[in-house]
Amino acid sequence: MTEPVKIQIWSDYVCPFCMLAEGPLEAATEDLDVEIEWKPFELRPHPQPTLRPEDPYLPDIWKRAVYPMARRMGVDITLPTVSPQPYTRLAFEGFQYAQDRGKGDAYTRRMFRAFFQEDLDLGRIEVLTELAGELDLDREEFRTALEKGTYTARHEDALREAAAHRVQVAPTFLVGDIRMEGVPSAPQLRKAILDAQARQQEQSDESFGAACGVDGVC
Repeated sequence: MTEPVKIQIWSDYVCPFCMLAEGPLEAATEDLDVEIEWKPFELRPHPQPTLRPEDPYLPDIWKRAVYPMARRMGVDITLPTVSPQPYTRLAFEGFQYAQDRGKGDAYTRRMFRAFFQEDLDLGRIEVLTELAGELDLDREEFRTALEKGTYTARHEDALREAAAHRVQVAPTFLVGDIRMEGVPSAPQLRKAILDAQARQQEQSDESFGAACGVDGVC
């Protein structure tokens, strides 16, 4: 029996396409044996300036790409008014806290909805703490971990992993060893999962029956 197909997704909480990728992901993985792991990727790390919704770029890209895709998918999503858009390092350190407690996936999804549906500032520790509490995470412990930088090193390790995988866009999917950038369609993603599953099965079959004898010959 082969292991579940591992799906790694590098995303940023201020990337609308990362939230829109949830739909195809859920549709593609239905009834398949997969292990989904969301991973941090900061599109605009400090001190690089973040984007402002009042500048031309964001309204234009939302009009041309985000809103049309959201309508096709039936997703409620709105360009946040938070200006400038928040840095996400602190939110990602909170992700590491949540992941340690088995709630990394739920935390990621909650961040998307908080920003794109509730217009909340994910750069504020008070906001993050309240959102963590909604997930039944200990508010005081969570806040203290962020204030003390308990997960700073872990987050930096995660960013180095993203760099090692040459992640440059969000979302980036790694399905087994199959790489996909941007929002895939459900059929495209499902095919990648089935292909990865087949490769794992082939590798398992190739290793079956291998043995060494008492004479030391393998």
